Amino acid sequence: MDPALRAFAELLQAPDAEVDLALAALDVARIEHPRLVPERELPRLDDLARRSGARELPTERLRLDRLRCFLFEEEGFRGNADDYYDPKNSCLNDVLDRKLGIPITLSVLMMEVGRRVGLRIAGAGIPGHFMVVAEVGTVPQLLDPFNGGVVVTSEEAGEVASRAVGRPLRLTESHLQPVSKREVVERMLRNLKRVYVQREAWEKALAVIDRLLLLAAPAPVHLRDRGTVLMKLGEFHRGAAEWERYLTRYPHATDADRLRGQLKRVREALASLN
Repeated sequence: MDPALRAFAELLQAPDAEVDLALAALDVARIEHPRLVPERELPRLDDLARRSGARELPTERLRLDRLRCFLFEEEGFRGNADDYYDPKNSCLNDVLDRKLGIPITLSVLMMEVGRRVGLRIAGAGIPGHFMVVAEVGTVPQLLDPFNGGVVVTSEEAGEVASRAVGRPLRLTESHLQPVSKREVVERMLRNLKRVYVQREAWEKALAVIDRLLLLAAPAPVHLRDRGTVLMKLGEFHRGAAEWERYLTRYPHATDADRLRGQLKRVREALASLN
């Protein structure tokens, strides 16, 4: 196994409560920045927490208000609506450098700086637009880090999600529940996968898929897509082998017949080269 992939696997083996989300997010960023040393970036989050002054405040409500003001008003972190699909938006180190990100990386930023000042902030897997849930006393608050950390109602979150997915969407209670750290990392990777496929950055797309298979095995789509990306890279024998694995495991998949036809043509083409 590739050393970077092995390090990622080891990092996510811990029980979810013990996973260092910031370190995992920075490990994801190594796909875009192979020379990045994630541990060296962590003090930047410590520094933000210290400079916010939120830890010294007596209540969670005051800490949360101070954190929102510090990150999004004083420091100027904001959503990159102008270039949403820039892969740097998915890299926590770049978010710290540029103060630009997408909903999930800005959420991770708020969660991790919040943890350092004694706040309980978790991810909320809103479809199309990740948010966070902050435990403030007995009343959880839903916040949108992409839009300045503003507090939103479930109805407002549903409107945001509907615009993001391009169709009317009514949120259920399950959408507003805190998600695990592994689910946060998986969603970060799925975002990056889409970006790299759109850009035809196949080596990086393959690195993302390898990590998704560690997190979401045996998710059929990732196994199928690994074969497709290997084909794009000219690794026809390896790609065909992955498609065969997919078809063996999921013979009744909705795309199985189409993929069998493609696989047959690939096998015939490879045979003609011998």
